[in-house]
Amino acid sequence: MSNKKAGILFKDTPEQKKKLEEVIAAHKDQPGALMPILQQAQDIYGYLPIEVQTTIAEALDIPLEEVYGVVTFYAQFSLYPKGQYKISVCLGTACYVKGSGTIYDKLQQVLGIGGGECTPDGKFSLEACRCVGACGLAPVMMVNDEVFGKLTADDVEGILAKFGA
Repeated sequence: MSNKKAGILFKDTPEQKKKLEEVIAAHKDQPGALMPILQQAQDIYGYLPIEVQTTIAEALDIPLEEVYGVVTFYAQFSLYPKGQYKISVCLGTACYVKGSGTIYDKLQQVLGIGGGECTPDGKFSLEACRCVGACGLAPVMMVNDEVFGKLTADDVEGILAKFGA
């Protein structure tokens, strides 16, 4: 459960640590405290590394496995930081049948990361998503809020170059 495999070293600032402690203290004695604590912890750190999950588990006196189970069950939580440029590839039906799987594979190859991961420099993160509502432009990918449509795998490197890759 370590982020070291993805080349990510967890960095905690005193301010982040203090905010997390305040969040835990505010919710600790309430029933169902885990979800709001995890949500606010992700707001503080941008993701939920194992180190933060461990702190929460110890503070609530619950097994780390329980915290990890919740984090990995809900799509709103991320084990990895998000990059400056968040790349989402639509793998919904319309996009998938027109080749978005190949585009997703090409992005993983070019960026050297898997889905849900972030490049070590923090510049790009990659994830698959379901329908973005641009089926007429299939296959589609988004970089932050910018939509790129009618793509082929050959377009990937040119698009990334626009963002400094």
